[in-house]
Amino acid sequence: MPRPILATIHTAAVQHNLARARQAAHDARLWCVVKANAYGHGIENVFEGMRAADGFALLEPSEAERIRNLGWRGPILLLEGVFDARDLELCSRLNLWHAVHCDQQIDWLAAHKTQQPHRVFLKMNSGMNRLGFTPDRYRSAWARLNALPQVDEISFMTHFSDADSAKGIGLQLAMFEETTRDLPGERSICNSAAMLRYPDMPAQARGDWVRGGILLYGSAPDFPEKTVDDWGLQPTMTLSTKVIGVQNLQPGDTVGYGSRFTAEQPMRIGVVACGYADGYPRHCGTGTPVLVNGQRSRLVGRVSMDMITVDLTGIADAGFGSEVTMWGRASNGAVLPIDEVAQAAGTVGYELMCAVAPRVPMVVDGR
Repeated sequence: MPRPILATIHTAAVQHNLARARQAAHDARLWCVVKANAYGHGIENVFEGMRAADGFALLEPSEAERIRNLGWRGPILLLEGVFDARDLELCSRLNLWHAVHCDQQIDWLAAHKTQQPHRVFLKMNSGMNRLGFTPDRYRSAWARLNALPQVDEISFMTHFSDADSAKGIGLQLAMFEETTRDLPGERSICNSAAMLRYPDMPAQARGDWVRGGILLYGSAPDFPEKTVDDWGLQPTMTLSTKVIGVQNLQPGDTVGYGSRFTAEQPMRIGVVACGYADGYPRHCGTGTPVLVNGQRSRLVGRVSMDMITVDLTGIADAGFGSEVTMWGRASNGAVLPIDEVAQAAGTVGYELMCAVAPRVPMVVDGR
């Protein structure tokens, strides 16, 4: 038998979150963002739950090919565009839409031989200062693209840097709107945080396409200000395991490497089959929440490569073989949001999802 650790993907939760994204999108069409192998969930594992999307957005051309192989015939957008001129051949063959964020990508298009003109999304750097043309160069980039026979329709996109915080989206949105004013084409502006936090945004400002990312996977984009309960989201991934050993401690006994935890009273601890080699954050310390038999408990001591230790004191019937939920939904329905675990590790839920190690078996519930 393998180690009793398992990542379970919840299709019903994916469908629920997609419906919530639809509600937040109003009349805009919805990209389901499945970059980074669907945020660590596995593209094939979430596809059925996302069939109601208007399109899929991702990074790797190989990920786009996987979506096509699943039978998807609708729009697919390469969010960072192509990484090499040869990728344009795949875009032509698979009918992929792609971002254009730099002069080199325009040069590649100009040299590309194709019978089917491409749909492109011209990206603006409105303040994020990652990818995109600055506003002073944006319209000239549009003019270059518009003159190419290799380009069919040009859409416009940008990315908010502070939609999840008090700084907000006002300055970037105003810059985008002013620069693209009177240019024909669809717009893609809002990410998960902007969709949720600005529900009364005018339709023109929201754009024709919204990009649903982290909200689809049951994590709050602005945690801890807002939680998944506040936004009506459900966890799409559960990382669960079992207690594989029990120790009875006396006052003064220590636990784990570095003796980071010292018992102040008699207590029982469970040794759990999960560690940083499984993708669980090593930086989680004593007090990080876990669920034991669906009841709240805590991690004690330091996370090891293959094991952690949790407090069993006061949890009835907890012992060898007890279910431990590292994040997600326990068998009794209790939920431990991934955001709480991420906060204890000093990171965000995105990282935990993406970091689940290949050695952890992953299954889809209901299959």
